[in-house]
Amino acid sequence: MTRRAKRVRLAVALVLLLYPLLVIGCTKGPETEPGAVHVLTTDGDVGPIMERYLDRGIDAAEDADATAVVIRLDTPGGLVTSMDNIIKRILESEVPVVVYVWPSGGHAASAGTYITYASHVAAMAPATQIGAATPISGSGEDIEGDLRNKVVNDSVAKIEGLAELRDRNAEWAEEAVREGASIDAEEALEIGVVEYIAEDLDDLLAQINGAEVDLQNGEQVVLATESAQVAYNDENFVEEALGVLANPNIVFLLLSLGSLAIFIEIMNPGAIFPGVFGSISLIFAFAALTVLPFNWAGVALIMLAFILFGLELFVTSGGVLGIGGVVALILGGSMLTNGNPPEFTVSPWLIWGTAAVLGGLVLFVLANVFRIRRMPALMGAETIVGRTVKARSALDPRGFVFMDGENWTAVSEEGNISPGEAVVVTEINGLKLTVRKAPEGAQDVPAATD
Repeated sequence: MTRRAKRVRLAVALVLLLYPLLVIGCTKGPETEPGAVHVLTTDGDVGPIMERYLDRGIDAAEDADATAVVIRLDTPGGLVTSMDNIIKRILESEVPVVVYVWPSGGHAASAGTYITYASHVAAMAPATQIGAATPISGSGEDIEGDLRNKVVNDSVAKIEGLAELRDRNAEWAEEAVREGASIDAEEALEIGVVEYIAEDLDDLLAQINGAEVDLQNGEQVVLATESAQVAYNDENFVEEALGVLANPNIVFLLLSLGSLAIFIEIMNPGAIFPGVFGSISLIFAFAALTVLPFNWAGVALIMLAFILFGLELFVTSGGVLGIGGVVALILGGSMLTNGNPPEFTVSPWLIWGTAAVLGGLVLFVLANVFRIRRMPALMGAETIVGRTVKARSALDPRGFVFMDGENWTAVSEEGNISPGEAVVVTEINGLKLTVRKAPEGAQDVPAATD
């Protein structure tokens, strides 16, 4: 192993060893005095990353004995599973949770409506919206038939239960689910969907100061927020990195390119870069999959695709293994995030495009492999038979011929051959050649020199 290879592998090992320490270090909340207000800011789809972030933020507020947690929410909706887990965490919180739909122009749509209803205190900034909470299928289309009735009725029961718990407008909540109703901040305040409209965070903290909140453990808390210390607990490095990596399209590419690079490393031992790149890609892919709903069958099919591509190069299958690899890659990409909402699924265009590119690459490699296999050998006895050389001495019938800078013992098949005559090699036995006179017009060869 070269010194460079040792350094690369040592660096990879250190990254793997330090990763857990990095994660632990990034989970620590802000240092605050008891009674502070912790502010969490979410902007994007309701999904595993948001769930992880809010859970960590509420944990930090509880550990610091905060007076309240303010979640500044702006979301178009997202995964039902993540929404349910966020709702459970809010309901179980040991500190009051305030959901503030912010900034102006933002919205708490779909899953965001349920999260707002679950909060102990609900507020909105001017020119924000809430609602449009009708469930849709994983493909983004309307649910039809009996399944729609089951899903809608379950969602209505869920949001009505939250409305009853928080003494908010249950009738409008049902409309938001069944009919996709959506309203602005002023109407939400008027009909009892939220309790406050606040221009900014300072205005919100001033308005909710003195409000009474009942926690799930039976404790009643009076909010003291007007002059409380404000601590912003934003997403940490790991959460931001996972937010970028936990994109189904990126995960699919990492799995595909990582598997391809590992295969190249296996086929070419010592080619350090493909192995390192492939290992890091797969590590990042599986790290992202820890926070992304996925199907293990899809992962297995993607890796199987590259195994089939590799076997195609060594097994004469007439392209069957290569075609099987393309099919496995397409099926794997389709199954990887099947059943998730559109924003959490792999793009079909990316799946088919990647399969087409890799399939074309395999065909190109196979074509060259077949061409090389058909080419005559460039070394060994097969390359000598048929060559035209010159007699170095008289062959009567034994003598010498000159070939590739060396004298070879030769035997004439027919008649005597004079020195300098062109002969064709017809057979080789060990180090002895059998030759015959070359036909007229045969390609001349350089004369032998002493």
